[in-house]
Parts: sequence; structure tokens; C-alpha cells
Amino acid sequence: MEKMMELMMGKMSKEERRKMMEEMMEKFLAGMTAEDRQKIIENMMPKMMEGVDMMQMMPKMMTGMMGCGAGDAGMMDMMSKAGEGQRETEMSMMPKMMMEMMPKCLGMMLPRVPKEKRIDFVSTMITTLMQQGCAGMSEEEKGNFKAKVLGKS
Repeated sequence: MEKMMELMMGKMSKEERRKMMEEMMEKFLAGMTAEDRQKIIENMMPKMMEGVDMMQMMPKMMTGMMGCGAGDAGMMDMMSKAGEGQRETEMSMMPKMMMEMMPKCLGMMLPRVPKEKRIDFVSTMITTLMQQGCAGMSEEEKGNFKAKVLGKS
């Protein structure tokens, strides 16, 4: 079986393998509930992350997801459309999802990052969170926001 798979996979292009994997995953996940899929991901993630340098991978993933890479506007377009048709008071799907995912991702990633590299990363994240967290706020709102975050309210 292994030799047959090796023969088949060796003749396929990267794109053909990716397409085949997508089709197989669609069929595999068809009868599963969201809870079933979550359990699979929770069990697989630690194994998939072995040997992966998260300090190199995360910036690439995030710039790709945010459409910052050359010709990589697909995710940014999807994110902007994820909230279309909603009232301004409702949070669109993508920010809501990111607010749930990011703390979990960081919780899994940071323990695997060498201690000496964490300080730069954490400093950058805090700066970004504070700057972007205040985006679109008045000076008074920014002051209240910063005071609350720093526990001074």
C-alpha cells in the first residue's frame, strides 16, 4: 500500500495533490459534527506542530491571511465580505472568529518559542494590540481604553 501511494503521489504535481487532499477532506468530514472536527484538530495539532518554527511561520501566515503579500488579496477580500449585510452594531464573522482563535493559537505557540525570542514577539503584539485597539476612537475613548487595559479604571 505504501509503495502504491508513493508511486501515485510521486507522479502528481503539488497542485494535484492539494486538490486531491481537499476532495478527500471534504468527503471525510461530511458526516462529522463541529464537535467531532474540533476533537480531531485538538488531537492532531500538537503532532502537526512538532519541529515547526512558529516564529518564522506565524508572520508568514498572518501576512498571507491579511492579504499583505504580493498578489495575496484573497483572504483580505474574504474578510471584508464576511461582514457584508450586517448592521454596524453587529460584529462580522471574521473579527469574531479571530478574537476566539488568536488567544488559543498564542497559547499553543508561545510555549514552543525559544524564551529569548518571546520578548520581541510579545512586545510587538502588545504594541499592535494597543494601537489597533484604539483605532477609530476619540482621545477620551482612547484614554479610557488604555486605563482599562492597564487596570487603572
